[in-house]
Amino acid sequence: MIRVAVAGSGAFGSNHLRVYRELESEGHPVALVAAVEPGSARAKETAEKYSIPVFAGVDELLRADMKLSAASVAVPTVHHHAVASELLEAGVDVLVEKPISATLAEADALVALAERKQRILQPGHLERFNPAVLAVQPKLRRPMFFEAHRLSVFTPRSLDVDVVLDLMIHDLDIVLTFAHSPVREVRAVGLPILSPKVDIANVRVEFESGCVANFTASRVSTERVRKLRFFEPRQYVSIDYARRDLLVIRVDGSVPPEIAAALQSGAIDPATLAQLAAAGAAKGPGPGLSIAKPQVTPGEPLRLEIESFLESVRTRRAPRVTAQQGRNALALALEIQSSMAAHAVRAGLQDFFELAG
Repeated sequence: MIRVAVAGSGAFGSNHLRVYRELESEGHPVALVAAVEPGSARAKETAEKYSIPVFAGVDELLRADMKLSAASVAVPTVHHHAVASELLEAGVDVLVEKPISATLAEADALVALAERKQRILQPGHLERFNPAVLAVQPKLRRPMFFEAHRLSVFTPRSLDVDVVLDLMIHDLDIVLTFAHSPVREVRAVGLPILSPKVDIANVRVEFESGCVANFTASRVSTERVRKLRFFEPRQYVSIDYARRDLLVIRVDGSVPPEIAAALQSGAIDPATLAQLAAAGAAKGPGPGLSIAKPQVTPGEPLRLEIESFLESVRTRRAPRVTAQQGRNALALALEIQSSMAAHAVRAGLQDFFELAG
């Protein structure tokens, strides 16, 4: 039986609490035994809802000797290092929400501490457990061009970090995993709109392999979009994170050269590609494009993430998302922040930041 606690019962923490209790109720060998929440009203609500003790701090939790095996850390990013460190030092395996920490030094310290204490440390990069990602990853060939769009309407949640650490970091982690190559160059622009931190950003990353990735993230949009498309030799793949599905368009030798070139460069939008492929399917052998929607096994990403974490706790095998990968995603996010800051100085955008502040 794995005895778990959740530190933080806000938007993210409440979902961790829910999933652990669901697994426990369904007979899985896990027991939700405690939570940590400094806010008195939220602590009272959590204690009543889950019939568990709720402590004001991790130190109180550890002094209570709840015989913990594992814990989720879903506190604000600035506290990730302090809370995760205290748990790891106590011999508790930790699932920490993304980003793994606020700074690279903190991330390195957590990685080293987990290794020294021989504890599981899994960063919560949720999209790695999206059923569409799980379905496509084993079939990757050689992705050479990525387009990532992650747009959200404005909410007062997670304003302790900018849009890169709040939203874009999901796509940074996925692309780093898929591209499997060191970063060569980063160019980025970002602006604060409704908060003192950058709310909308556009980024171009080039890898040593020659792969290029474009990222757009906004938390001030009028719509919600979570999509990633990428191009491999003779193949285009589109992932819709929200719908948790895949679209794959393949090219054979009969495709016209201009379409093949546009496909390889990313110049053809997904709708046009789908129309071309559908037309080819209707006419039989024709434009050289075929469209398919591979089978995706349904599942809630957070539940799949927590189940994977618990499996690592049981087996002591490295988690699907390692602490080092979480550190690498944070490193790229911080490099993007530096590039945005440099661009703001070059472009004389101080008035935008002063107004937002």
